Amino acid sequence: MDGFLYQATIYLLAAVIAVPIASRLGLGSVLGYLLAGIVIGPVLGLVGSETEDLQHFAEFGVVMMLFIIGLELEPRALWDMRHKLIGLGGLQVVGTTLAVTVVGIAIGQSWSISLAVGMIFALSSTAIVLQTLNEKRLMTTQGGRSAFSVLLTQDIAVIPMLALLPLLAIGAMPQIAADGSLGHAEDAAHASMSLVEGLPGWGVTLVTLGAVGLVILAGTYLTRPVFNFIHIARLPEMYTALSLLIVVGIAFLMIMVGLSPALGTFLAGVVLANSEFRHELESDIEPFKGLLLGLFFITVGAGINFTVLLAEPLLILGMALGLMVLKGAVLYPLGRMFKLRGRNLWLFTLSLAQAGEFGFVLVSFSRQTNVLPAGLAEQVLLAIAVTMLLTPLFFILYDLLSRRIADAGIAQEPDEIDEGGPVIIAGIGRFGQVVNRLVVSSGFKTVVLDHDVATVEVMRRFGMKGYFGDPTRPDILRAAGLGKARVLVAAMDDPDAVLRLVHYARAERPDLHIVARAHDRTHVYGLYQAGADDIVREMFDSSLRAGRYVLERMGLTEYEAKEAQHTFYQHDRHTVRELAELWDPEIPASKNEEYIARAKELEKDLESALSNALATIRKDVA
Repeated sequence: MDGFLYQATIYLLAAVIAVPIASRLGLGSVLGYLLAGIVIGPVLGLVGSETEDLQHFAEFGVVMMLFIIGLELEPRALWDMRHKLIGLGGLQVVGTTLAVTVVGIAIGQSWSISLAVGMIFALSSTAIVLQTLNEKRLMTTQGGRSAFSVLLTQDIAVIPMLALLPLLAIGAMPQIAADGSLGHAEDAAHASMSLVEGLPGWGVTLVTLGAVGLVILAGTYLTRPVFNFIHIARLPEMYTALSLLIVVGIAFLMIMVGLSPALGTFLAGVVLANSEFRHELESDIEPFKGLLLGLFFITVGAGINFTVLLAEPLLILGMALGLMVLKGAVLYPLGRMFKLRGRNLWLFTLSLAQAGEFGFVLVSFSRQTNVLPAGLAEQVLLAIAVTMLLTPLFFILYDLLSRRIADAGIAQEPDEIDEGGPVIIAGIGRFGQVVNRLVVSSGFKTVVLDHDVATVEVMRRFGMKGYFGDPTRPDILRAAGLGKARVLVAAMDDPDAVLRLVHYARAERPDLHIVARAHDRTHVYGLYQAGADDIVREMFDSSLRAGRYVLERMGLTEYEAKEAQHTFYQHDRHTVRELAELWDPEIPASKNEEYIARAKELEKDLESALSNALATIRKDVA
């Protein structure tokens, strides 16, 4: 017990000190965790052989992370990603594997060893990449979603890789599970619990499909009754226990049928994405996910064998840097092939250029099945760790490139819109932000568009989802769901852009309710003719409220000032409607005699209306 408390203190102390410092320096939390592990492991020697055992435990953070990501992805959004999952992700795995294999053969390795290393190096770090993308609010960008698609494909590819690796063995092949699953030491202990042990191929397929179907059915039909049952206890910790039970139970079921637990929990998250308990599950799992991922990164840093690294530094660093360059050479043209441009292309390329944590699993399995010799396996493990250590620096490089791309004025491709909603908000400046916060906080989904990428990125830093793109472009409006939306809010800063948007939206959707931001009264007339339903002058309400405060200071009671404000508001709406009929865009208002005459009449009517309203109030009070 004393040893456990000592180790827990060391790991937590290292994280608490290193991560805030790294974040303050702009290095990100992942690099902070990795450096903390290096300090307490290879540098100070405060932790030792237990890091490998801890790493297997901490990998459960990846499982929880994919569950949370699944909760944020509706099934339809996942279906929309199918082309990237199969095309972009599949080509990346195959392309990187072949590229590494060719390089391995060229430097004198056998084709079997080269192919094994190619499969290992084809995988990227789901933990580091997704954690950093979420931390930097880049997950909703086109580059971030493309990277996520590739990572998900890689996780799926682990299963056929585990089946293929034993066929590449260079010596006597040890016994492995009938389904070709991992040969961890603990597998023997759990063999009796395997649902596919000893089954023929068709039996394994049926059991696997049955397990997946069970997860889908349980998530669809059992979630509500189970949560209602838990609610009887009225204890918050019971919700946390249930959330953990869902994740742990599904992960265990996936292991029993020979599937990746991360993929199983991701599927469960997608099934529960439309559930009213989604936010409850997410908030309960999030703290555990964060701590376990942090522990995983620390163990990666602590597990780097600096003795081997210092004995062959050029070889290990050459392997790591060569791999990242080679993967980048595969990723960059693939990104262009799938229409990624500008900063999205660089984000996609730099974020996936490393090897990943599943590589540790495949290297261990390759050693057990005599696919890789011990010396080469150690070098490959070190190369994987070094690439993971360098990844946060690649994200810093992306930040620098991103700023330079923006400064150079290079056009950026609009984001791919993967979620819809009944309300489209075009423009997320000071006006649109308030509208969006009110609508979202009231429980309605919105699709937010803005043509300023910097504004969208700032919005994402504060946890609000938005998409970069010109709201006046028909293709972007269609992608945002104009055909099904109930309300469109035209809130851009540019009056002409607002007018163009209202014209187009009204022509496309005569039944759509349009709320438009007006710059001034003249702009109101144009929007009225364009077909806007509700027109809000950006300074009108605030100016009216300021006038009310003035009336209160001049001696009117709060009630009198409020009624005067209301009377002015109602009369002004009537005035605008009447003057809009007389307004001619071809004639300046100052030269439109009919317009001027009617404006003077309405102004006198306003004075009379206010005088009568105040007189009525005072008479009622007396």
